[in-house]
Amino acid sequence: MKKIGMLLAAFVLFLAGCVQTESDVKEGPTSDPKGEVPEIEILGMAASEDDMNILRDQMTKNGFDVKLNIQPDYGSFTSQKEAGNYDLAVNSWTTVTGNPDYAVRSLFTSDGDNSLFADEKADELVEQAAQELPEEYQETYKELEQHVVLDNAYIAPLFNSYKAQAVNKQVVDESTVRLPKSRAQVWEQYDFVDQSKRDSEPLIVHQSIGSLTSLDPIKGNDGSINTLNTNMYVRLVNLTDDDQVVSDGSLSFNHAIAQGSEDYYFLLRDDIHFAAVNDNQAVDTGELVGAEDVVFSLNRAKDPKSVPDHRTFSLHENMESISIVNDISELDGKTADGKTIREALEAGVDQEITQLVDDKTKVKNDSGVYQVVKVTTVNPFPQVLNYLAHQSAGIVSQKQVESINTYDVESFDVNTDVPYGDQRTVTEGGSYNNHLYASGPYILTYKNDYEAQFVKNPAYMPGTEYEPKVSEIEVKFIQDADSALSAIRNGEIHILNGVPETKYDLVNDDEKLTLQQNESNGVSYLAFNMKDREVSESAALRKAILHSVNQEEFISFYQGNKMKAVSTVSPLVKTDLEVSADSEKAKEFLNEYLEQ
Repeated sequence: MKKIGMLLAAFVLFLAGCVQTESDVKEGPTSDPKGEVPEIEILGMAASEDDMNILRDQMTKNGFDVKLNIQPDYGSFTSQKEAGNYDLAVNSWTTVTGNPDYAVRSLFTSDGDNSLFADEKADELVEQAAQELPEEYQETYKELEQHVVLDNAYIAPLFNSYKAQAVNKQVVDESTVRLPKSRAQVWEQYDFVDQSKRDSEPLIVHQSIGSLTSLDPIKGNDGSINTLNTNMYVRLVNLTDDDQVVSDGSLSFNHAIAQGSEDYYFLLRDDIHFAAVNDNQAVDTGELVGAEDVVFSLNRAKDPKSVPDHRTFSLHENMESISIVNDISELDGKTADGKTIREALEAGVDQEITQLVDDKTKVKNDSGVYQVVKVTTVNPFPQVLNYLAHQSAGIVSQKQVESINTYDVESFDVNTDVPYGDQRTVTEGGSYNNHLYASGPYILTYKNDYEAQFVKNPAYMPGTEYEPKVSEIEVKFIQDADSALSAIRNGEIHILNGVPETKYDLVNDDEKLTLQQNESNGVSYLAFNMKDREVSESAALRKAILHSVNQEEFISFYQGNKMKAVSTVSPLVKTDLEVSADSEKAKEFLNEYLEQ
């Protein structure tokens, strides 16, 4: 494998030789590093081995001694990362809410749930931009990106990716398969070419990660569960394919923003019940997904102490309160565009609002009896709607979650306590005890190391355009990209989510497949270990690494199917900043570090 990697890296450098940067055409660096250069350990998964080989050669060229720590899967990668066994970790981030606050809050704030570093100025800039309108926040995000990347080198960008998937158009009606820029796959719209198969055969999709963080939507925010939880739990709003916030296909008929952009109203629909699993079948519990569940779900989403290892609270801490509106006269208030809140909520609804109730058992939309939920933000913050479209804002059953989570959060023991959403409860074998309640179009019945079975929620918007068409979705866990591509070409799976850029031609040349492609908000970058390593203490050492990374070589290797990036902000806000590969700068910073 090592010999193959070296040959591959040499080939990459040959390709990249066609693309000259400013540093390439100079005579060379003024001086080589003087002194003993620390060994730099790069951590990544086997799926990123090509990128790691390219990085190793780029850094070696500038005087670094590089060690690769290649882990076979996401679980072992995470374990190594949590143990601190790295200087650089090959990470990726996709802004699945389509807004810049999400692109930075989790990663670039000191208390973010995926925080990469602690920096007071970065914290201040994130908070400043959060309260600004787009025409104002562009300059603030530019200053943040400058501070995080160019001034302090807390991360080193690799590239911005496209989003691509392959569809077996002989089996699946490709017009029903969407490829949103940010939102996860929309399973309820999938359909077979032969619609008679809807209830007799599973539609088979692909996911690379089989070890699931949690099926409790607030306890995970990664590639193992984003798509799964998005399809298991309904939200107050959704994103369109181009990142616009809409009520279509959500728990609300409509939503309204009151003047001042601090109060947000949602008119709830009454045709969604929670589903449970009985003998591997989804059953209607008869329990309406109501305002009480919304208040419970969003309060726990924003409370960092509501569950152990809460990983998404920073996305929702902008909410000050969530409440059920009882006074119908409150809907006479004005929206930002001068309408009344009532007018905005009733637009296109068959029955006008005649009564508001705080008891979901009394709701009857066809008689004008509704529930309205109000979300109030700490400050004016229109981006709150993007967060409410995220899988972590999925609505769970208050009754069910409280019946499962009887442990004490402070003394939680992962070895003995089984929280709501623990994947052990849906794994085959003696530990199987499926306690899930799904508010979305599908519910997970079981999983093992190879696949997971999801079945249709029989009480999810029945009779509407949003009712799921296919009765069963089967998710195949295939980590290796080449194996996954072989699986769709052989008919073992029907939709391949994530076609490697170097394999587009194989899909296009296969007459039974269609390649769907879109720009994405996905950025790959190197995260520095900011605890107890040489790179933790020296910005000069980090900058030496930053300027060793040549993005052009990655773009060449991926046959032009990558784009340049500066940070996770890059796909969302035009900052006009750029990180350049510069061997002379890299070695100057390395000498600065050695002289410290």
